[in-house]
Amino acid sequence: MNKRLFVSLVILMSLSLIGIISVQLYWIKSSVEDKEEQFSNAVSEVLNKVTDKIEDREMDDYSERFLNLKDSVGEFKSSHLSNIFFIDRDLNSNEILFYSHGILEEDYNIGSTFFDNSNGNDTTTIKNYTSKRTKTVYKEDFGLDGKSYKLNPIQKLEKVGGLSSIDKAIFDDVYREYAEKVPIHKRVSKQEIELLLDRELENRNMDIEYEYGVYSKGLPTKVKSKRFKFGGTTVYKAPFFKNSEGMSNFTLLLSFPKKKKFLLQNIMGMAILSLVFTLIIVVAYSGAIYQLIKQKQISEIKSDFINNMTHEFKTPIATINLAIEAIKNPKIIGDQEKVQRYLQMIKEENKRMHAQVENVLRISKLEKNQLDISKDRVDIHDIINKSITHVQLLVTDRGGYIHTHLDAIRSEVLANEMHFGNVIVNILDNAVKYSPEAPKIDIFTEIANNYIVIKIQDQGAGMSKAVLKKVFEKFYREHTGDIHNVKGHGLGLAYVKKIVEDHQGEVYAESEKDKGSSFYIKLPLI
Repeated sequence: MNKRLFVSLVILMSLSLIGIISVQLYWIKSSVEDKEEQFSNAVSEVLNKVTDKIEDREMDDYSERFLNLKDSVGEFKSSHLSNIFFIDRDLNSNEILFYSHGILEEDYNIGSTFFDNSNGNDTTTIKNYTSKRTKTVYKEDFGLDGKSYKLNPIQKLEKVGGLSSIDKAIFDDVYREYAEKVPIHKRVSKQEIELLLDRELENRNMDIEYEYGVYSKGLPTKVKSKRFKFGGTTVYKAPFFKNSEGMSNFTLLLSFPKKKKFLLQNIMGMAILSLVFTLIIVVAYSGAIYQLIKQKQISEIKSDFINNMTHEFKTPIATINLAIEAIKNPKIIGDQEKVQRYLQMIKEENKRMHAQVENVLRISKLEKNQLDISKDRVDIHDIINKSITHVQLLVTDRGGYIHTHLDAIRSEVLANEMHFGNVIVNILDNAVKYSPEAPKIDIFTEIANNYIVIKIQDQGAGMSKAVLKKVFEKFYREHTGDIHNVKGHGLGLAYVKKIVEDHQGEVYAESEKDKGSSFYIKLPLI
């Protein structure tokens, strides 16, 4: 895959993923904000309903008292309704509140039809009602004998204004003025507030804990829940017990300690579903990126493999061609010794190419589980010694050595002699290839529990940690400057790993750059 195309594709997919996640987060944020706004509106409605019902209940109480008075004295005349007063005594301060309310009726003796129409059938006359309200506070002073006393007015207020109806003037205005003198805890109880709040919240399907408190001019009163605190969380409030001018000294405050949890629960289902789908997209994206990277690596590995295979075949093919041309030479064709030497050369090069093809086919069959590996009882020390003979001449020719330290007291395993011999030869062949100087190889065996451990140690070029992680991967070869400076096609150690694992064993390596490598094979004993 083209590198520029690959990078562009990754960037495009990444931007798409970031866009999807951003949209999901924005949707969740917007949903929370919408729910919070809906919650605030619902709470405002609840507070207004509760305060209205408390005020209506108080007015009903005063109306009931008035009706009881009416039942006891009979039907009132208009003059009784037009002049009503209250007297209230405060025992603590010796003050007496005198409140009078007079209704002045003015009849202009003008028919309403004067303004509406000219048929003269309506005989209703236009009247005007005016209210005169007087509130006087007297101080009760006692004489020296303790019996006689006099009342001194210390405050007097008069109000004159228009009325929409006589009933409103009496039952609304009068009793509101009177109720202002009553302490708040006598006007409303905790039980009443809680009952109304519970009912209104339940009607709106709002199952949430709350705390409440009644404040007077910004100061707390006795009417509040145990854990109510002003501040800390969002507090909703509504005025109540308004006077005749629409002003109020009292405010009902409501707070919800678990508001955020409640709001999140309302969108939790959709949020979880959204997050699950987002997670699926992220997993799919990660898998796609992983596959793209893997495909790119495979493409590079295959290219490297083809280059190496081409190089490996070019040399023997060239050698075979030269040998054939030499044999065709009239001067050489009569020399049987040279002809035999060239024929042997052709045979060896052909054998070498055949071995490389067999390695490719063998690893392919192993991956498809098509390689039939029969296992017999064999002595691992014998296999090691036979494998050494395959590379001994090459090691000796380069001035190196292979020393054995076969100390395992038990060495019989269940294995395929040919394939396991190839495993040892492949590791030894690598040790020779990657030894810049004379190859120096030591082979150890020891017993670990019910396993035999084979250690093949060299003093060659060694491997970095990055190379060590990939050394058993198919087609992988460490590049050391010139890609072809070490012959092979990266199948040897992949084959080793497959064979060892097929024998229920384990293979791993330890190495340090420029300090050599150690390969370990662990097989179960029988």
